[in-house]
Amino acid sequence: MEIPYITSLFKSESREAGWFAVGLSAHGVYLAKVDFAGAMPRVVRCEYHETGKVSAAALEQLRREAYVGSYDFTTVLAPGEYQMLLVDPPNVPASELKAAIRWKIKDGLSYHVDDATVDVLQIPASKKYGSEHPASMYAIAAPNGTIQQRIALFEQAKIELNVIDIPEMAQRNIAALFEQNDEALALLAFDDNGGLLTFTADGDLCWSRRIEISAGQLQDADEKLRKQYRDRVVLELQRSLDYFGRQFDRLPVRRVLVSAPDADELVKFLAAEADAKVERLDLSQVMDISAVPALAGSEFAAHALHTLGAAMRHERRAL
Repeated sequence: MEIPYITSLFKSESREAGWFAVGLSAHGVYLAKVDFAGAMPRVVRCEYHETGKVSAAALEQLRREAYVGSYDFTTVLAPGEYQMLLVDPPNVPASELKAAIRWKIKDGLSYHVDDATVDVLQIPASKKYGSEHPASMYAIAAPNGTIQQRIALFEQAKIELNVIDIPEMAQRNIAALFEQNDEALALLAFDDNGGLLTFTADGDLCWSRRIEISAGQLQDADEKLRKQYRDRVVLELQRSLDYFGRQFDRLPVRRVLVSAPDADELVKFLAAEADAKVERLDLSQVMDISAVPALAGSEFAAHALHTLGAAMRHERRAL
């Protein structure tokens, strides 16, 4: 079986019931479902199930016991399972784009490009967002073996997987709800896989970068180590804000939202140092989370964020 999409960019049709996201962690599974029928997105389900190491048998048992119905299913790759490579757009017809991108990224992969599943993400045009920002795009590549293993896991669990997504696009879906006109929004999220900083505007992912500090490190019992990690986050955040300001000079970043298990303490630390307003991510501002009150707390929200974002494959515009 071959899955034709590895990001949330190209498959736009879904069943009326919407998307059901299944997020895999080291010791369990996150499930999320979002409904868009009301004035704001309504979280129908968002939950964590401890399973130990996730296997097909554990996933099938969860499918039965958690009453997972018939939906379009999506899941999210872990950071080490794919690469995002910034490339210049090749001057070729649209029908030849994927082949041209493969040629461009072949030297940037640690495996042969013929063994890669590749997708493309267009970065917003420079005329709209900044005079110095050149036209460019992201190539997203994952080893075919990784994709096939994920598909096989879900097939064996009797779950029909429709889309394999990446955290950057899942985080974009969340960030888009908080955006304000003519401004970019920075969203800095930490979980067990580390930190992910995204810059979005008008629903577009403009730029992203990884920060190799995990949520656990930010909560280290050693106060000295904790401060060292936070100092590194401040440095990486400020460097990123400066870089984004140069590349997207027409898009001011006036807010940085932070999602982390101990978000209040981190926000206080960052707010004293960063050149932007820093706030804790509060999902209740943009979503109806009454069915899942645990999302009001920073701990659960931080770990469930990308699964929740993956469930929000609600296409507001053609991409």
